Amino acid sequence: MALITVHSYDEFAQYEGKELGQSDWLEVNQDRINLFADATLDHQWIHVDVERAKTESPYKSTIAHGYLTLSLLPYLYGQVIEAKNIKMLVNYGMDKMKFGQPVLAGQRVRLSVMLYSIANLRGTAKVEVKFKLEIEGERKPALEGIATFLYMFEN
Repeated sequence: MALITVHSYDEFAQYEGKELGQSDWLEVNQDRINLFADATLDHQWIHVDVERAKTESPYKSTIAHGYLTLSLLPYLYGQVIEAKNIKMLVNYGMDKMKFGQPVLAGQRVRLSVMLYSIANLRGTAKVEVKFKLEIEGERKPALEGIATFLYMFEN
């Protein structure tokens, strides 16, 4: 699917209840995992100790932090929909978010998005998107839930 571009609440609202699309695949390699560990000060061995993970982890590999997979959403979401003519976009919340299974170092993920609901709050579009972070070749997603964004469109 191609990138969807919206310029107003009304343009956005026409997608309510519809699939918006999928992002490209993105590899979650060990370097990305290590950088996230450094940024968050979470150096648990299951994420950063490749040799130990090979022998002691039930996955036989290091795994991405759950919050690393969550932090990829804005980047991947930007490959699905682009809002033009906005003053500001605010992350407002997460609902029913669930980690389904870990992402092993070297696996690729992509985001699938559906416009769950949209409401006009005095000129601010409250947008709820149902998302699923898929792992290439796996049946179960890494992460799924409903993300809420506030889009403040120019008049």
